[in-house]
Amino acid sequence: MKATVNIARFLVGALFIFSGLVKAIDPLGLAYKMQEFFEAWAASGFMKGLMDWLGENALLFSVSMNVLEVALGVALLLGWCKKLTTWLLLLLIIFFTFLTSYVLFSGKIRACGCFGDCIPLTPIQTFTKDLILLLLIILILAGQKHIQPLFKKVIGTLLVVLSILLVSFVQWYVLKHLPLKDCLPFKKGNNILELRKMPKDAVQDKFEYVFVYEKDNVKKEFKVTAMPDSTWKFIERKQTLVQKGKNNVPLINDFSLATQSGNDSTEAVLGQTGEYYLLFVKTDNISDAVWNKIVSFNGKRNKATPLFIVTPQPKEMNQRFNLGKAAMNIPILTTDATAVKTAARNNVVLYLMNGPVVQNKWSGEDLRDAIKK
Repeated sequence: MKATVNIARFLVGALFIFSGLVKAIDPLGLAYKMQEFFEAWAASGFMKGLMDWLGENALLFSVSMNVLEVALGVALLLGWCKKLTTWLLLLLIIFFTFLTSYVLFSGKIRACGCFGDCIPLTPIQTFTKDLILLLLIILILAGQKHIQPLFKKVIGTLLVVLSILLVSFVQWYVLKHLPLKDCLPFKKGNNILELRKMPKDAVQDKFEYVFVYEKDNVKKEFKVTAMPDSTWKFIERKQTLVQKGKNNVPLINDFSLATQSGNDSTEAVLGQTGEYYLLFVKTDNISDAVWNKIVSFNGKRNKATPLFIVTPQPKEMNQRFNLGKAAMNIPILTTDATAVKTAARNNVVLYLMNGPVVQNKWSGEDLRDAIKK
């Protein structure tokens, strides 16, 4: 029993540390996933006020959750405060199991993001993982008398605190700059135009359609193969999913570029030859320090390399960049806010492009490095 409990202890501890760290390198990704849950629950009418508030503070919960996962994993491996640690792990895994079961059985959310974007898992995989972890933690809880601390309590406390500080620092750093490892479709070397295309082995969803018609105040459903004559009045069409497709969503499926007048310029911009810059700006909430770096970059960049601003707020950005005293006369392109969240993990992110291929990227804090490229 002792050996079994300690094997379970090291497996659970290592997995929680890994899970927390792999999400800590991109805490905004987890925050966006949390917002999906809160929005889905709010839309269903479940405690809408609370869910809206949680959605607004999703980043804080994301950072805290990653710290908690790593700290509990370290504490379990060290055998530090084993009773408190084990109970907290049990509560956390029950919460995770609820989330993954909701993803699996509701179908309202595509994935839970349990291991971030770097290790995508299917809903059934994540749910199974959490069930196994739940059983292992229950085993650890039942046999916690077999867990012996590796160090004295003071040293264990220092190590747990150190792990909290390190994970917090990592998340602070990547929120100011960019994720330590880019696992998104817009990473360096990727061809954006190619990734917007449907995968070659895609299998489309299959639907069955029925049409509702009315005659003499009587409504009746008809299949496509047996439509009524012209004396019937069409009411509505219904569709039912009969076979779920697979691999039928492009890696980049919501990204397009349009001018301020609404003309689609995706192919024209991404299909041009040579190098150019895309400056992604999510909102007008730009700090003075970052704004000064943008102005400096624009003044020092090679003017032979075109620069475009990509934003979900074209009017505000046009006012900020082109209509002020220091007008920069930069073309403004608009895109969906969700697409910008994926492409830019900071409020301001600069891409160096060569045709449709991402050559490099910098956060607003690092624009000086773009000049030194």
